[in-house]
Formats: sequence, C-alpha cells, structure tokens
Amino acid sequence: MRIFLPFAAAAVACLASPATAQTLDFEGIANSTPVASYYAPNYIFSPATLALVDEDAGGTGNFANEPSANTIMFFLDTNNAILDVTNGFTTGFSFFYTSSTAATINVYDGLGGTGNILATLGVTAQHTNNCVGDPTGTFCNWTAVGVTFAGTAYSIDFGGTAGQTGYDNITFGSATPGGAVPEPGTWAMMLMGFGAVGFAMRRRRSTSGALQAA
Repeated sequence: MRIFLPFAAAAVACLASPATAQTLDFEGIANSTPVASYYAPNYIFSPATLALVDEDAGGTGNFANEPSANTIMFFLDTNNAILDVTNGFTTGFSFFYTSSTAATINVYDGLGGTGNILATLGVTAQHTNNCVGDPTGTFCNWTAVGVTFAGTAYSIDFGGTAGQTGYDNITFGSATPGGAVPEPGTWAMMLMGFGAVGFAMRRRRSTSGALQAA
C-alpha cells in the first residue's frame, strides 16, 4: 500500500497524463441529482452520491473556483460513499477536492470497497485557503491529489464527512487529475473584465459552513 498526501495543483499542472486516463467531470448532471449510473456501465456510484451545481450557475453549491465549471460531486452519507469501476483501472488515481475536514480515500482491488487496499490518499481541511477570483462560495480552494499503485483496482471508498468534501475531475489511470484550476493571473484578467460591466454585479461570498447551501 502506498500513501500520498495532497500536493499543490500548480506542481502537477506540468505533468503529462497518460493517453488512456479517463476523467469524470460531472458536467451535464442536474443539481442535487444522484450520479448513480450516469457514467455506466464502467462507473457506478453509490446512492448517496450527488452532483452539485455552483450557485452562480443556478444550483445550490456553496463552492467556487471549481476545476471544471459548474458541477462537482459530493456524498450525503459517509457510510455510503463507494464508486465501483466494473472494468477496473490501473496505474493511478487522482482528483481535485475541497474540504472543511480531513478525510481518507481508499482504493480497493474488489468491488464495493472490498478486498485489499491498493492505495490510500489523505486530504486535509483547506476549503478557504488562499482563495482568489470567484467572489461567491465558501468552499473556494481546490487541491489536486494523486497516487500510483500496482495491480488492478475496482472500487474507491471516499469516506470523509458527509456534505463537507467536494470532488471534481476524478481521473483513472493517472496520478495527475484532468482539467486545471485557473491561475491567479487568469483570474485577475477575468476580474478586470467583470469590473467593466459595473459594480451592480458585485456579490458577497457566502458564509455557510456546508458544501450545499440551504
């Protein structure tokens, strides 16, 4: 078993992902809708897995700066946070996350979170650290994590605290997640453009402590 802690998104942006890597970005799934078999037949999510759309895009997501706008994934039940990959995957696993709590994600060589643990990723509470750009959403910082392993994996148990950790751009076959978080310089240019529109569009960041706004 190999254990890797989070590394900065900027550090992995320069790494090339294998051509065979597959990325799930959850775009196209309606707000608060179970992901379930949306990516079937190879990717099946447990019933408590929901898609969440950014409030800025009309959803109830209390987040900002997501790697691929405007939808992410989160869990309502930490005891029901399993992703089965029916055809299996090798080499590596990675994703972007935002979280108000520490969590541990295990990769298994059996379906349903069973069998041997091939890899473990630890995530930390970082959801409000060094946020730039998007002015709304408490969960505004995203970190890339990834791990390599030997063997073939068939399931992932995301664990963590229900409603307090969001995931995006889940990537199979690579320790580097697909997609990218905008650089600060890019956000600065975007904000200049927003300023030209006028101050009437200014918004205040939500202060809610939950990933899904009430």
